[in-house]
Amino acid sequence: MSASERREQLVAVGRGLFAEKGYEAVSVEEIAAEAGVSKPVVYEHFGGKEGLYAVVVDREMADLLGRVQAALVPAHPRAMLQSVVLAWLDYISTETDGFRVLVRDSPPGMAEGSFASLLRDVAARVAGLLADEFDRRDLNKKQADMYAQKLVGMVANTGMWWVDVRRPKRDELAAHLVNLAWNGLAHLDGKPSLTKPA
Repeated sequence: MSASERREQLVAVGRGLFAEKGYEAVSVEEIAAEAGVSKPVVYEHFGGKEGLYAVVVDREMADLLGRVQAALVPAHPRAMLQSVVLAWLDYISTETDGFRVLVRDSPPGMAEGSFASLLRDVAARVAGLLADEFDRRDLNKKQADMYAQKLVGMVANTGMWWVDVRRPKRDELAAHLVNLAWNGLAHLDGKPSLTKPA
């Protein structure tokens, strides 16, 4: 194999092992054995397990974020919401190992490149679009950040559940997510309050 082919092989092996076992449970020895190489080859390409993990996470984050950004095309808000939900579920369907790597805890000391930072990035982009929509509807656009967190959290947590159960099918799940989010957003109370206990 050429150096670039070997590097890609090691990324694929690491991705699969990190998805299956998690970062802490995987060793350089295991990565090397699975790839059919010696440990020094892993060190030569990535400097160790941490470097390989960082490459895997960076690629997965770029893939998922790219899909979500491409779906955030200003159109009718419901169509955009549906597009984002489908992009998220498509990523989970086609890149299940990558999604499993992202949702596992990041190694200690790795503040950036974590699933939480990815969700913050997505929520920030959604908040900007929501602020515009809130402004058009005479709602408090300062609350757009809070609602973006809720929407992103709802889709992300549902995806974390769905990656294992895979039911209902993608389109049905997407329809239910859009239904909950859209009908909730469509009937948003400008000044919500809790009901008093009887």
